[in-house]
Amino acid sequence: MKEITVQQSLGEFLRATRERLTPEQAGLPSYGRRRTPGLRREEVAQLANIGVSWYTSIEQGKDVHPSHQVLESLANALKLSDDERRYLFLLSKSDEMEEGEIYKEVSKGLEMTVFALEPNPAYIMNKYWDVLLWNRAAEFVFQFPAYSSELASKPNILQQFLIDSFKGEIDAEWEERAKITIARFRADCARYPQDARLNEMIENFKQESEFFSLWWPRHEVKNVTDCHKLWNHPQIGELEFEHVNLQLSNYPDLRVMIYTASPSTKEKLKQRIYSCSANE
Repeated sequence: MKEITVQQSLGEFLRATRERLTPEQAGLPSYGRRRTPGLRREEVAQLANIGVSWYTSIEQGKDVHPSHQVLESLANALKLSDDERRYLFLLSKSDEMEEGEIYKEVSKGLEMTVFALEPNPAYIMNKYWDVLLWNRAAEFVFQFPAYSSELASKPNILQQFLIDSFKGEIDAEWEERAKITIARFRADCARYPQDARLNEMIENFKQESEFFSLWWPRHEVKNVTDCHKLWNHPQIGELEFEHVNLQLSNYPDLRVMIYTASPSTKEKLKQRIYSCSANE
């Protein structure tokens, strides 16, 4: 598999955002139909007040290192959102970022915390979006296998969402959610552009998922944020949560995902989880 350099990733992102931006959105006059979508390189360079050849070198992924000021000018010229701006600056310094220590085991304290959150679904995932540990509520809501520390293969959020038909069945708005999921995965990948397993995963998803193959080249990014979620579960109906995403200072590659249930959802999950436990 061909290795993608940091400079190439940066160039591809700039090209994708340039091609999505219309002259009208950029505040430029439009002179009728264009042969190519979006802005021309010359127009971006003009808006950012940098040389055309310099901008072209950046977009072509050559070994150049734009300054903070140049990146700021490009972000403004391309009308980047806050998430896209953050992604741009992460890409530009990724070759300077040291690989964080990967923790092979979750501490006993973290494990007890996740289990104590019942009946609120909670799980811990790593930078590959592998789910390392989850409670019973998360097992039911997200269709994870029964948790065991001895499991040889842990579920992967992106694999399950894109490949498993279960997700499409419970969510009528699957396509829109899939776009957001892919955009969030791309935002996370900016921290690890040289990670061999991440790059291999991306290539595999392109082969396994037509939707991923179509959407990934758009270079859309979105950060995971705390938010309100409504789902319609086929077995117990509408579920309502407040989603919180916790980054752990002493576990840099891990995240705790907590879905705090509304009172009515909590009762539904209690009945489901405790009834299942009684039947085991």
